Parts: sequence; C-alpha cells; structure tokens
Amino acid sequence: MPTLDVPAPTLPAPVIDAIVAGRLADPFSVLGPHRDEHSVVVCAMLPGAASVHLTDANGATVAEMTPLHGEGVFAGRLPDELPLQPAQHDYRLRIHWADGSEQTSADPYAFGLLLGDFDLHLFNEGRHLELGHCLGAQCLIVDGEPGVRFAVWAPNAQRVSVIADFNGWNPVRHPMRLRHGSGVWEIFIPNAMGASAGSRYKYDLIGPHGEALPDKADPLAQAAEMPPATASVVACSGHGAPPFRWNDAEWQAQRTRTDVYAAPMSVYELHALSWQRAANDTARGWEILAEQLVPYVRDLGFTHIELLPITEHPFGGSWGYQPLSLFAPTARLGSPAQFAAFVDRCHQAGIGVILDWVPAHFPTDPHGLAQFDGTALYEHQDPREGYHQDWNTLIYNLGRNEVRGFLLAGAVHWLEHFHIDALRVDAVASMLYRDYSREPGQWVPNRFGGRENLEAVAFLRELNTVVRQRCPGTLMIAEESTAWPGITASVESGGLGFSFKWNMGWMHDTLRYLSHEPIHRAWHHSDMTFGMVYAWSEAFVLPLSHDEVVHGKGSMIGKTPGDDWQRFANLRAYYGFMWTHPGKKLLFMGGEFGQWREWNHDAELDWDLLDQPAHRGVHSLVRDLNRLYRDLPALHAMDHQPDGFQWVVGDDHQNSVFAYLRRAAPPSREVVLVVVNMTPVPRHGYRLGVPLPGAWEECLNTDAASYGGSNLGNYGQVEADATPSHGQPASLALTLPPLATLVLRPRQHHA
Repeated sequence: MPTLDVPAPTLPAPVIDAIVAGRLADPFSVLGPHRDEHSVVVCAMLPGAASVHLTDANGATVAEMTPLHGEGVFAGRLPDELPLQPAQHDYRLRIHWADGSEQTSADPYAFGLLLGDFDLHLFNEGRHLELGHCLGAQCLIVDGEPGVRFAVWAPNAQRVSVIADFNGWNPVRHPMRLRHGSGVWEIFIPNAMGASAGSRYKYDLIGPHGEALPDKADPLAQAAEMPPATASVVACSGHGAPPFRWNDAEWQAQRTRTDVYAAPMSVYELHALSWQRAANDTARGWEILAEQLVPYVRDLGFTHIELLPITEHPFGGSWGYQPLSLFAPTARLGSPAQFAAFVDRCHQAGIGVILDWVPAHFPTDPHGLAQFDGTALYEHQDPREGYHQDWNTLIYNLGRNEVRGFLLAGAVHWLEHFHIDALRVDAVASMLYRDYSREPGQWVPNRFGGRENLEAVAFLRELNTVVRQRCPGTLMIAEESTAWPGITASVESGGLGFSFKWNMGWMHDTLRYLSHEPIHRAWHHSDMTFGMVYAWSEAFVLPLSHDEVVHGKGSMIGKTPGDDWQRFANLRAYYGFMWTHPGKKLLFMGGEFGQWREWNHDAELDWDLLDQPAHRGVHSLVRDLNRLYRDLPALHAMDHQPDGFQWVVGDDHQNSVFAYLRRAAPPSREVVLVVVNMTPVPRHGYRLGVPLPGAWEECLNTDAASYGGSNLGNYGQVEADATPSHGQPASLALTLPPLATLVLRPRQHHA
C-alpha cells in the first residue's frame, strides 16, 4: 500500500471540470494510469459510483480511490510492487455503484494504441477494403482481455464518446482517443464493463466550434436497432469470423467456373418486407423467407433473386433506397447471422442472390452521416454538388479518399462477408452527370467545364476493378438509363467495367407498345424492334422492375388493354417475347401471376389470386418460360453476340407480327424460331422462312389452354418444306394464335 507520506492523488480543477463537463479532448492524457514523482496514479470517471477500489489482476484490493468530484471523478495510487509492464492494465477497477451493484473490470484507459498505423494509412488513402473488420464495433481480445473496440472517423470533432446501454448513454463515461493525422477516434471497452455482443450504442460528438451535435449511429455498424429506434448494435463478427458456418462451397466453386454471359440468368426481384406478411401484418423474417421464398423461386425456375436494398434504412417508405448503415442488414428481417443463413439456403437450392446497393446518396436524418462531425464529412459542402433535389438526400463526396474507401469496403463486405453473388448499383445515371435533374446554374461543372462527374466515373471504375480482382465470379449490374457509352465495357478499354446494364430503353419502349390497343400497334411497331438496333452495345438485363408497378404506373396486367381475356393474353404474349429476346431477364414479384393492383410496400402480394385460373395460368407460363429458357441454349448462350439473333420478319406492321431465330453457339448451333402475334386476330397459313426442312416442334404456345388461352396452335408440330422464304432455304406455314407467342425448334437439332 502507498506510504503515509505520499500525498493523495489529485487533479487540477480545470481538468476536473473538463472531465465532468465531458469536454476532455484528450482523455487518455488524464484518465487511466499515469506516473507522477511518487507512483502510478489511476484516474477514472464513473458517474453513479459510490466507491471505487483498485485491485490486482487476481481481484485482491490494493488501494481505495479518492473521490475528487461528486459527479464521479476518482483517483488512486497503485503500489510500486504492482507492475504495469508489459501491459498497462494489470490492475482492475472494482466499482460499487450507488444502486448496490458491483462491477469489476479492466480500465478502458489502461490500453495502448489499438489500430495499427498501416490500417489508418490505408483508410486515409481510401484503400482499406476490410473496414468492416477495422472501424466500427469489433469484438476482440486485447492482451488477454475480451471486449469491444470502437473506432469512428470524425476528424473535425473536438471530442467523441461512446454512449451505450452499458454506460447509461452518458457521454462522460467513455470519451475516445483521437489518432492524430487519421481523424479516427478509438477506445477498447472490456466485456466486464458491459460492452459485448448485442450492446446498443451511438457516438456523442462535440463539433469543431464546441457545439453539441446530434447523437450519431455508427457508419460502420454491422447491426442496428429495429427502426424507428436508431442506435447501432454490436454484432461481434470479428476479423475473419463468418457470421455462421457456411455450406455453399460447391456453389461458390461453380460460380467462378461459370461464363455468366453464356448462361441463363432469370431474376426474381422482390421487396423482402412485403413479399409475404405474417398474420399480424408484420414482415416475415429471414428464417421464414428461407422456408417459403426459396422453394417458391426454385419451383418457378428463376436462377437468382434480387433483393431491394436490405441495408439498414430509417424510413420504410424509401424501400431501402435511402440507407444509412451500409454494412448492416436491416433489423426488420432478423439478425446478420439469419441473413447469412438465408443466403446459404438460396445457394444450396441453386439460387444466386443479388442485392440492390446504393452508393449514390444518403438521407439527411440527424443520427446519420449528414454533417457527421459538424462538417460536410461524407457529403459535398456545396449543395449544387451535395444535395439531390429529387430525393431530398445528400450526395457522397467521391473525391475524398476516406469516403470512396468507405463505399468500396461496403461493397466488398456484402460480397465477401455474406457471399452475395452480385450487386445492382442503383441510380448510376445520377452519379455520372453533374447536371442530373438540375437546371442551368444549379450545378458545378467539372474541371474541364463539362457535365460529366469525373470523380464518380473514377469511383465506379475502381469499384468494378476491385470487385473483379477480390471477388471472382461475382457480378456488378448498373441501373443506368442514359446513352453513356461503355457501361459494361472493360475498364482497360475505357469503359466503366460493369458486368451488365439494365436495358431501360427496351423496357420503356416495349411497355409503351404493350399499352396501346392492338388496332393502333401497327403505328408503334418499332417500339418492339428498336432494341435490336443497339442490343450488342452493352451486356443487357431486360428489367420489369419494381419501378414499373408503382406511383400510378399500374401493375403489369394493369398496363394491358382490352377485356380480361385480352389483358391476360397480352401479358402472356409479352412475357413470351421478353423471355426469348436477347438479354438476361428480371421480373418483379407479383408479375409472375398477374397481380391486378400496384405494389404496396406495406402489404403482401395478393396470393389469393392464384386460386383463379387466369392468374394461375400466368404463373404456370412463367415457370415454363424459365424452364425453356434454361433448357434451350439457343435462348441464352449467345445473348450478347449478334450471331445469336436473326430477324425473320421484323417489318410486318400491318399484322403486328414479329418472328426471329435464336441460335446457340458452335458446335451445336441449335436454332429456335420465335413468332409473336400482338393482335387478337388469329393468322392461318402464315409462312415463315426457316433454316431447316422437316418437322418443327411447337415447344411453347402462350395461348395454350393450360395458361388460360384459347388453345389455338399447330397441334404440337408443323412440317417445313423446301420452299425458300425470308432468305432461308425452307419455310413453314403456321397458325398464329391471337395475342400469343410461339416457340418452335426442329426435331433434329443441327443447322
């Protein structure tokens, strides 16, 4: 014990006042162990403590700490015989709280520097691709002590504290250490102090001018509270530790071997919160979705599901497109481990998982990234660059290394940590143009005076390069609605490097055509054919997405004209056209059975419609289209090559008939004939040229009775004779059902 002639430890009054006020800019210079001329003095700030004792690592009391202030400032001397080397925390704090409880823990302020200089260097350069295992809340064992390391970037803050359920949300309890030069604040809080998996926490910041800022959620949190609560949650998936044991090694190995451009890809897009609801009208969780959604999608034959953003977002009405926690799956559907298990179940069923991912903007909620440290840290300062007028959101400053690296690491996190197969990058067009949705004078030109956002272009190229190098077999898909060249061209050739681009032009043109009464379609024939003019300019996905069934646009069946019979026939014929057209496929939920009403994110799909024959027929057709698309290489193997498509009849405006050949790659050269009749008038004896004589099998007819059609067709097959037609050596005379698509192939598959 200290000798009697050693003075009691004390602190200068201004320092005590700063501790009590929560304004201590450098807490590690005062709190924790420090040697004076007599011995080692330990200072602690423990509001609500009745008394505090210092113990050795075995729990033996070595000193009682002296209260220096009624708000919980304590100081005590360690005896010289208690060594502090090599670790600074060989003592413990035994805290007797005013409520009668007792707590013994290592002192958070006895630990040395936590983050390595190389980690901080990579972060500041925007090249730390494992930020999810670096910043945020990490469950670690430091010098044998289990606990949670908190780290957050706030370079312009005067003080940052961890506030949490384990410290009474009191900002004076756990102020953090600033790593000068990096702008990162850090602290390690032992489990014995209450920090552990499931702890709820935020950051309390004082801004650059001494102002108190709104409490902030952790930008790198890997879990969050259930909205509308806004705290982050310690997820405890430390470096290298998977959220659970994966069972998809075979899937991942096959994924890296697959030529995605020559493979079938049919995507079922869904909003997981409204696909199906529980009896109390709450969202189904990942466990129920794994049990019900996965077999449903597998039965329908889709190769992938695409989830509207599941990154944590404060407002459910944004459908996830205004996210704040880019590393955390939304708590609305379960834990991160449950989400991982859902992905694993998909993979075991042979279904890939695509996530919508949003690097274009973020919401202005005060607990989020906006003015994070009292300055425009993540966003641009100038609203002409940093504010999205359309969505009332803020735009990431992609010219800042740390922000760019934050987004890059977020993308890698989902692909590596959760085994996601593809990211669909939302709102790419808004990123590429500085004048996107802005009038003259409302935007800032680039350094060359142009409208191109050079920083965003550089970011997207780096993003796609990083993903290609680190995550082989995964895909990057762009939602881009302009004529920006080379979206899917390689970065090396000057492109942006995406794997695929949504073909918004094809979607708008063909849906416009579909909405016309058949009698008027002759004047809009090119809406169906124009897509082939540019079909090979990019690698395309044909999207019938969520955006087309909301905000008064009507459901898919609601876009079609005529009486009920014609509307269903129109939809079936259109699906037949889409599934046989070059390009990968995407259909939003509800479209697979012709839901009448628009999608409502607060209600489940109208599943009872499947009890009605017409809706059940559309459902069966989608299943058969997926099967046919998957089984016939001619419909997918040369999706992105001109040799895979050939018009037979593309100019029959008067009859609104379209006919084309699809071919497989050598050596098979399998060939398929597709004929689409977009009027309710049957056509008999309609002659079409084909490359082979002999029997042609009618392998799909969207007018079949099993789909709800009139069952008009060619009795399963038709003979092609040697009469040349349409530049082909043979031809056949077909019966074209009303508002229907036919798919035929020769009995002998050779060309």
